[in-house]
Amino acid sequence: MEQFLIVALAHFLALLSPGPDFFLVARTSLKAGWRAASGVCLGIALANGLFIAVAFAGLAVLREGGAVFIGLQLAGALYLLYIGVLFWRHAGQAELTAVGAGRADHSGWRGLGMGFLSGFLNPKNGLFYASLASMVASSSVGWKWLYGAWMFCIVLGWDLLVAMAIGNQRLLRRFSRALPGLQRASGLMLVLLGAALLIHLLRG
Repeated sequence: MEQFLIVALAHFLALLSPGPDFFLVARTSLKAGWRAASGVCLGIALANGLFIAVAFAGLAVLREGGAVFIGLQLAGALYLLYIGVLFWRHAGQAELTAVGAGRADHSGWRGLGMGFLSGFLNPKNGLFYASLASMVASSSVGWKWLYGAWMFCIVLGWDLLVAMAIGNQRLLRRFSRALPGLQRASGLMLVLLGAALLIHLLRG
């Protein structure tokens, strides 16, 4: 359970920092409403689900303790450190007011496709899920299914929450003010998690 809480926390902290997926959801919600944006949210969640499945299945076929297995764990630890430092360095530089520019048709299938492409073409997603999967590589298949289902639901739920809340200008302003602190806290926690995994590998 302790490992589950650590992985779940790392995953959720990474969701807090706005990236391409966040701005696509926000822009769609502002232009066409949260119901239209829900298709985008589902597409993003499906792309994340694909990365989760590939990351977990890829690690499942590797022999624990082997060179490739250890190499993947090392790469995962270094990536957590990397994105943690990025979160800290660029805290407060994202502009939420820019999401309203432009107009587009946001039909359900088109939104789904846009969301899936946004999540699938984001190079950070695959690396991030590989790094998380490396942390739970020794877990049972049942636990891995639980991790995967949890991450998929959290991605979908968070994006839907963003889509519903982003039209509220008061909430948007409050989130904008709190964003730098959230990014710094997220960056610090990810660095600590990456460092803990790295220390574990070096001691092993």
